[in-house]
Amino acid sequence: MGEWKVAFKGSRLAAALVVTITVAGSSSHAQQKPPSATVYKTATCGCCAKWVDHMRAQGFVVKVHDVDDIGSVKAKFGVPRELGSCHTAVVGGYVIEGHVPADAVKRLLRERPKVAGLAVPGMPVGSPGMEQPGRQDPYAIVSFDQAGQRRIYERR
Repeated sequence: MGEWKVAFKGSRLAAALVVTITVAGSSSHAQQKPPSATVYKTATCGCCAKWVDHMRAQGFVVKVHDVDDIGSVKAKFGVPRELGSCHTAVVGGYVIEGHVPADAVKRLLRERPKVAGLAVPGMPVGSPGMEQPGRQDPYAIVSFDQAGQRRIYERR
């Protein structure tokens, strides 16, 4: 009967190890999956391409669609006219308008607030894709919802 107890303890240990490895493997797999972004821009926009590079450098998997009518894309995704910029992206179900820094997008995905998206209106110098040596203009990252509410999400 002593052998049975040893075998039983070994079986429980093996089962516990399998569960631990399975849970650790699946949670680590979920954590390792990089966020994806779909970006809509015009083919000739250099700062848009630099923003895409910024997002990729920060771990995003980015798919780019060059479009002829960026205004219709903004209308489709509900970007308020006053918050417009040169490109529009969709990340994790949120609309990202303009030169929003990747760390702000990651915060948005982590916190999951009840907003439609984030925007950096215009093209402020110093925002990702709009870098200029020695110059950093202050700018706001604005959240917006489908009802038209806007709030300052962050200031840079």
